[in-house]
Amino acid sequence: MDTYQAIYDAVRSRMGNSDIGGAIRDALGNANLSFYADQIRNSAQQVCAAMEAPSAIFRPKVFIDGNQWCALYGDDLQSGVAGFGISPAAAMWDFDAAWHKKLGDQKP
Repeated sequence: MDTYQAIYDAVRSRMGNSDIGGAIRDALGNANLSFYADQIRNSAQQVCAAMEAPSAIFRPKVFIDGNQWCALYGDDLQSGVAGFGISPAAAMWDFDAAWHKKLGDQKP
């Protein structure tokens, strides 16, 4: 405990004449905080958009179909909504696009 007190006293004596509040104000004033705030805002918007995607909301089954991945919501390709791609992510992107297509615009 004595060692701790000695270290504490030494650090405190060095900081005695320091304006910590001023140092923090200077550091924040010199930093480009608006850039970081914009980055955080953009990231939050991307996360929200991803969470609102049909593939995130409806969580289709994802499986391999032949030589590609399929994301399927429903019982089968005729009555459900499906997306296909070379990766699960690509199948989900295609699923999201298919979700918004009109009935006559769906792939055969």
